Parts: sequence; C-alpha cells; structure tokens
Amino acid sequence: MKYISFAIPSYNSQDYMAHAIESILPGGEDVEILVVNDGSKDRTSEIAHEYARQYPDIVRVIDKENGGHGDAVNSGLSHATGKYFKVVDSDDWVDTEALHKILDLLRHLEEDGEQIDMLVSNYVYEKVGVEHKKCIHYRNVLPQDEIFRWEDIGRFHLGQYILMHSVIYRTDLLKLIQLTLPKHTFYVDNIYVYFPLPHVRKLYYLDVDFYRYYIGREDQSVNEKNMIARVDQQIFVTKSMIDMYQLNKVMCKKLRSYMVNYLAIMMTVSSILLIRSKNNENLIKKKELWQYLKKRDLKTYLKIRYGILGQTMNIPGRSGRKISSLAYIVARRIVGFN
Repeated sequence: MKYISFAIPSYNSQDYMAHAIESILPGGEDVEILVVNDGSKDRTSEIAHEYARQYPDIVRVIDKENGGHGDAVNSGLSHATGKYFKVVDSDDWVDTEALHKILDLLRHLEEDGEQIDMLVSNYVYEKVGVEHKKCIHYRNVLPQDEIFRWEDIGRFHLGQYILMHSVIYRTDLLKLIQLTLPKHTFYVDNIYVYFPLPHVRKLYYLDVDFYRYYIGREDQSVNEKNMIARVDQQIFVTKSMIDMYQLNKVMCKKLRSYMVNYLAIMMTVSSILLIRSKNNENLIKKKELWQYLKKRDLKTYLKIRYGILGQTMNIPGRSGRKISSLAYIVARRIVGFN
C-alpha cells in the first residue's frame, strides 16, 4: 500500500528537482513520487525518467503539455494511488526524519482502522542568506497526538495559517469534492488549501518540521516584483475564493472564523500589491475587488473591511497608502515571507 502520493509539479526544474526527489525517496515503497513534467523545455523530463528507471516501484513520470502549476497538481492528483496526497514544489524538499514520523503515524492509523481527512505539520522558510530559519508551527492552536475536529482548534496568529506546505489531504476526499485548480494561473495553492476545508471532518497535527520552503530565486512566483506583475492572477484567485462559499453558512463557528481570516489575508495581499504597484489603474482594481466581496457576501465583507487588516488597507489618500505599505513591510519582516 502507498500511504502518500507526492506530486512534484516541475517546469524547467533540471537544476534543483533532484533534491526534492531525493528527500522523499527514503520513504521507500510506502510512498509514490509523481514527477509531473509540465511541458518543460530543459532536461526535467530526462532526469525524472532516470529516477523512474532507478526506482520503478516509487517514481512515476507524467509528461504533459504546459498548463501551469495548478494543472500539474490536477494531473498529479488524477494519477495518485496513495491514501494521502501531498504537493512538493520542485525547488522545495522534505525532512527525512519527519517523513518517517509521518509514515509511522499513517501506518498506526491504518492498523487501528482510522483515517483522517487532513494531516497538518510544520514548515520551515529556507530563505537564502538568512541564518536563522523561521519555522511555522501550530502547537499553540491545534491539539497534538490525537484525532480532532474543527471545534477543537484554538486561534491562529497572523502568519500562522495552514498553507500547501503544511497540509496533507486524504486523496479520496480531494477526488470526491472534485478539486480542480485553474490552468495557467499562479497562486492557486490558496485554492488548494481553502476549498476542501468545509469537507474536512477529522484532522491530526504532527509537530514535526516536515516541509522546507525555499525562498531566494528571483524568478519565484512569490518574489514581490513578480507578484505585482501578476497581480491580476492574484485578484482572480481571491475572487474565486470569495465565490466558493457564503461563509455565514459554514456551520462550525471556529472554522468559519478561520476561513474569514484567511480570506482577509487574501484581500490584504491583493490590496497591498495593487497599492505598491503605484499604478492608478490598479487603485481602481483595488476598489473593485472590495466591491466584489461586498456584493457577493455582505456579512463577510463587513467583518473583513472593518477588521484590522481591512482598515489598514483602506486608509484614504496618498498618505494612507504609505501607511498601508509600511504596515506590509513590517509584517513581511515579522512573518518572513517573500
């Protein structure tokens, strides 16, 4: 039995993808590694197929036309045979010791006849040039060493949200809800994490530093210049998340609060990118985005717009935009992203 299917979306990843693959291989035949070659123009496919020849019971290669990161995830999910599903970007990697602990946990759950919908673990910002690597953990907010439900969670701090790096979903859950990410669109990892949440019933948190999130390449999608250049895609993803649910209909109060706060962060990121672009046309787009939320879900709009983040992003005038930008810079240094 394959406990985890690891999908590695890969586009022109010849220089670093081996590290991602090598970090998962110690899982042995308990894992499958699905290298999704998303129409690369370099040696990505060749390298992937060499690993598949060396480890035919572990590594499979999916060669496809270019469709972007989300489409590569879709392809990985459609080919996954493992009970659980994890995405590892080709420039990231996982910690071997933590991998063994996660597999031990899933093995024990299987032996006890239990299954969970979502497994959460920690991730580490492997930021170039930073000696002290920031780790995002959840030990202050999620119960440990037990299966729990949304009703049992605490309050998340800013910058502590569950991202693609920290989550492993049950494969059949993602297939049942027909999770499909948009093609040729950046930042869809937010959809990947957000859309399944109301369908998750049983959760487990393992306090291990599992995922290593590399930050430092200038061509990365999270580089601020690239985010500003692709701000329309950020807006598209944010609007897609707004359209998914009327959040007042999410029955669990704690989950509803978490999802409202997650959406508030998405609104904040979109707003600050539009502000920092220093483009008058983008300031109009910012106003339109807030109006879109107001029209689609008034109750959620009021909670976000008049919360701390919403007020910070909507201070009027040029001086107000400077304050918003300064608040973002401070938050970025505290949280450690980009």
